[in-house]
Amino acid sequence: MSKQTQQSAEERLIAHYFKPLATHPGAFGLGDDAAAIAPPAGCDLVLTTDGVIAGVHFFPDDPPDTVAKKVLRMNLSDLAAKGATPFGFLLALALPQGFDEAWLAGFARGLGEDADRYGCPLLGGDTDHTPGPISVSIAAFGTVPHGGMVRRAGAKPGDRVVITGSVGDAALGLRLRRDPSAARHWTLAHQQEEHLRARYLLPQPRNLLADVVRAHASAAMDVSDGLAGDLGKLCRASGVAAEVDVARLPLSAAARAALAREPALIEIILTGGDDYEILATVPRDRVKALHAEASALGVAVTEIGAVVAGAGATRIIDADGKALALTQSSFSHF
Repeated sequence: MSKQTQQSAEERLIAHYFKPLATHPGAFGLGDDAAAIAPPAGCDLVLTTDGVIAGVHFFPDDPPDTVAKKVLRMNLSDLAAKGATPFGFLLALALPQGFDEAWLAGFARGLGEDADRYGCPLLGGDTDHTPGPISVSIAAFGTVPHGGMVRRAGAKPGDRVVITGSVGDAALGLRLRRDPSAARHWTLAHQQEEHLRARYLLPQPRNLLADVVRAHASAAMDVSDGLAGDLGKLCRASGVAAEVDVARLPLSAAARAALAREPALIEIILTGGDDYEILATVPRDRVKALHAEASALGVAVTEIGAVVAGAGATRIIDADGKALALTQSSFSHF
């Protein structure tokens, strides 16, 4: 084979691991410089991006398939909260010199499994060498009927605050990952410990609820940086305030067990992040319909508070009717 027809190492890597994931015809089998796509008629494209870095967002020895699934699901969770249906994604992957190809094989396998599961094919991207740790960034695309994206702005006084699933599990799972002895201190059963660890490793994005959110929510976002802080962001965007009853927070059995042993964990539960649940405000007369439709899809939704007049403030009310004083409102990189 002449030099002109030889593939580079990067081309071989892309062809072997990622071309099978590029099932959309507009991706051209990753054989071009860009993809060309057309959204369904009458739809808007919804764009989002998120990424992870080894040692910052995941442990270097986390299973590579879960790393791939986690970063894709982080983006899918954003789409779900906007009421959008997944359409495709772009991948930017930076690998260190001498990376383990078995790691890459596991990463590509996990990414392909979730691309199939959520109907979100790879459309293109980039691979690079980095002198630092592994870095993965995904830009995901979704579709909504024209003008139908659910924004953070839109909440009004009187709306009810609701959230899917449970909160705090991933943050507690991260605590366990850093300090395995915490499981004994919290007197967790083995199943409870594994539940928290799994929630840290692998989010469960609520894409089944996209249509429900679009039909009923006045405002919505996904919870990535902690319930307290993300609700504050939504309130500031909407020009309102909110009050949340801590006793109504949806907690798993594992989180309740840990909290019973260490009440101070309530701050981690509220601010630790990585929940990837949908936080929404819903007009009072639509809450019943939202509950019924979500329940029919097998997703729990809990009403935890109300939107009130104000200017972006969020009050978390404890059992004594007093506002909790949190040392920080949410996770922040800076």
